[in-house]
Amino acid sequence: MLSPDRRRVLMIHRNARPDDQHLGKYNGLGGKMEPGEDIAACMRREIHEEAGIECTSMHLRGTLNWPGFGKQGEDWLGFIFIIDGYTGTPLETNPEGTLEWVERERLMELPMWEGDRHFLPLVFDEDPRPFHGVMPYKGGRMQSWSYSRL
Repeated sequence: MLSPDRRRVLMIHRNARPDDQHLGKYNGLGGKMEPGEDIAACMRREIHEEAGIECTSMHLRGTLNWPGFGKQGEDWLGFIFIIDGYTGTPLETNPEGTLEWVERERLMELPMWEGDRHFLPLVFDEDPRPFHGVMPYKGGRMQSWSYSRL
């Protein structure tokens, strides 16, 4: 989610649950789909649950396939959106951690999954085409990274 001036990103510092696979890392907001939910509805629901705000504008920036990423080696598929319009005031914390506005230039300094450093530049670049990436994981480590744009 972008600030109104587009210079900051709302991130969550996953620091609340000791059993969290993402503990100590920064993530964008989002989560898993519920049965009968489309991707856009999922994103709006997750933003409301995690930040307490309502999305008024969002754009798909890419898709990511993370084979082997889950705790038990499950495959994950992600849809990456930029939220550039919302109403309300974001929460400061939620059950997963602390919400923090981070300057876009500082994103790469944050503790995050190593693979995030590969796709984040594509989220914020000027190319209007969505990216479609695959990033296999094994034993909690990224094995490779590739993407295409059409």
